[in-house]
Amino acid sequence: MAKRPWQISVKLLVVSLIVTVLGFSAVCASVLISMRQSAQQLAHQTLENVAATVDADVSRTIELYDHSLQVVAKNISLQELAGVSKPVLQMLLFDRTATASHFGPLQVFDAEGRLRLDASTLDPAPDVFAREEFFYIHRNHANAGLYLSRPIIFHGIPSIVLSRRLQTGDGHFAGVVAGAIRLSYFQDLFARLRLADDDIIALVRRDGVLITRRPLDPELVGKDISHIPTVERMLTTPSGWFSGKGLDDGVSRMFVWTDNSRSLVVVVGRSWQTIFGLWRQEAIRLGAILLTLVVFVAAVTVVLIREINRRARAERRLEELSITDPLTGLTNRRRFDSAIDEEWRRAQRSRSPIALLMIDADHFKQFNDTHGHQAGDQILIGIALCIADSVHRVGDCAARYGGEEFAVLLPGLTALDALTVAEAIRVKVERWSVDQAGVTISIGIAHLTPSAGGHWSALVEAADKALYAAKEGGRNVCVVASCKELSRVTELPATREAV
Repeated sequence: MAKRPWQISVKLLVVSLIVTVLGFSAVCASVLISMRQSAQQLAHQTLENVAATVDADVSRTIELYDHSLQVVAKNISLQELAGVSKPVLQMLLFDRTATASHFGPLQVFDAEGRLRLDASTLDPAPDVFAREEFFYIHRNHANAGLYLSRPIIFHGIPSIVLSRRLQTGDGHFAGVVAGAIRLSYFQDLFARLRLADDDIIALVRRDGVLITRRPLDPELVGKDISHIPTVERMLTTPSGWFSGKGLDDGVSRMFVWTDNSRSLVVVVGRSWQTIFGLWRQEAIRLGAILLTLVVFVAAVTVVLIREINRRARAERRLEELSITDPLTGLTNRRRFDSAIDEEWRRAQRSRSPIALLMIDADHFKQFNDTHGHQAGDQILIGIALCIADSVHRVGDCAARYGGEEFAVLLPGLTALDALTVAEAIRVKVERWSVDQAGVTISIGIAHLTPSAGGHWSALVEAADKALYAAKEGGRNVCVVASCKELSRVTELPATREAV
């Protein structure tokens, strides 16, 4: 069965809605994915720049301070300074050393760890530093070079000590020259940067010791964190980034580190919440726009579907009216002609039988003149109900043929089967008409298997002749006509049974 245009239109609307929603969803998803990647790349680049800035400043400061240490280590072993007075010696050694508010004074310790010279005073207080980490590192390792200590309290101030080994001309250990960079220097450096509230900056010694961080947490400063897998990767890979959680707050962040070949590795972290903050706002905005569009398209589609269904119902109603007899509710003559033509062609193709009943109300004109047209209409309606109640198959077609005459098309039935249906109709009308002034019907039955060149008009003609025979035979009977050839109709004697 061919689909009606309105059915196709509804499906097209639904498909269009789905395609539209999926299309916009795909576009929005693509945009959001691109925006998310851009946000991540921007954050990575920003953190790299921050890490590079801090690394450059810290490296320059350490190099400057180390230069002062090297100058002292080189000059103190000169033979020319052996007999120089202490004020002159101090001036020659420390005159060109780097000075700044965050730098501690340079100090020279002898081989036993006793404080020998102090750049800040000519008369330093006696003190022994033999047990300090920076001292025994240089005493035990001739090639230690520049050594950065753990964060310690040095002369009452939290600092890291930078030191170098002193040695005699023959290479024996002669002491240590050391100086301190206060941890406040790093905090001031961090404070000058434009960072988010939950950003983290950390300085990690190459062996995994945390020197300092922002925000400052005294419990973490000086702690060895090299056992953490991400930190281990950071210390073994020149540069890169990883996603991890903060040691103190557990916040998930992107961490970026700089070249780890330097004395201190700079690590900068920014929370994913901050990185994707603007992206989430855009995602919510695009989601709201998409949802609004979907709701709008769905609403328009529902309205259009309702309108299409309304028009479809109207079309069906008009179609029903165009093929239905308004009085009896049966199929009208025009639809019947179309149905018999269609069934005739089908029967020709399949070589199957086809039967036709022509039904006429007995003495209807006399009844109509006696009781009036309204009573006559009720009789026709009653006969139509009896017919409709006896014809149940899908392919059967019951129609008002004209006036008080009805036709019933019965594809695929033999003459005997058609006679059975006809008798059922006649008996129902007879029983019903007991209260309707005894109105009865006469039925003519025709049956044949269409030949290739035949026309269904021969079947109608044969049924008409059989109906005429029923009228002539006393009415309220069923007469079967046998159609052996389409060009000739053989009329059988009137009888209540098939001949």
